[in-house]
Amino acid sequence: ADNGAKGMAWIAFTTDGKEKSPIIKFFTDEEFDALKKAMDVEPGDLILFAAATYDTASAVLSALRLHMADALSIPREGHSLLWVVNFPMFRYDEDEKKYAAEHHPFTHVLDEDMDKIESNPLECGSYSYDLVMDGFEVGGGTIRIHNADEQRRVLRVCGLTDEEIDEKFGHLIHALELGAPPHGGIALGLDRLVMLIAGKNSIRDVIAFPKNSKASEPMTEAPTMVSEEQLAELSLDVDVRKPED
Repeated sequence: ADNGAKGMAWIAFTTDGKEKSPIIKFFTDEEFDALKKAMDVEPGDLILFAAATYDTASAVLSALRLHMADALSIPREGHSLLWVVNFPMFRYDEDEKKYAAEHHPFTHVLDEDMDKIESNPLECGSYSYDLVMDGFEVGGGTIRIHNADEQRRVLRVCGLTDEEIDEKFGHLIHALELGAPPHGGIALGLDRLVMLIAGKNSIRDVIAFPKNSKASEPMTEAPTMVSEEQLAELSLDVDVRKPED
């Protein structure tokens, strides 16, 4: 439920050859045979289902996979790495009722999808990438847009007018018009990388000065009181109000 699931459908194929499930009655014989064939079912198997949007179902099944690995005491030995590339450029924001950038609106759209930016935004891929290690994201980045026309097109799809684009991002558009080279980068989470190499389950175990649940750092007892002089230097004023009765 913490990952968005409203329930979990299941079918258990017991070792004695019996099939147990509250949902078998909803399958035709042909559908059930096709399911067993697709899942390559053997006695002792358990099939679990998530019915939701792609994003929600992916999050639910990912959490379930990790939980089952712990429940079955499946050892996790060594390290596994993979790249996830070409993420979608856009997503549809149901709350705002408009398109938004999946990563950020300065990500370069895949060359082969350039003609879909306005006509079919959700089919546009992007030059973005994540490095995954042992199931954790340890780095991610993008190739950036370096063409003023493409940048305007992407921002328009995200709901900005030309006037808003000039007002908010005019400096960027101007820089691109002057001739920016292709550029990009990646940010690595070194604390998470060290955590995995050390075989720990939390980055708090490898951070030198972790904060506790009260956002305080035990060693130096930060945060501490600041002086009036420090507040004045930063032009800050503290307004202490008591809760109303």
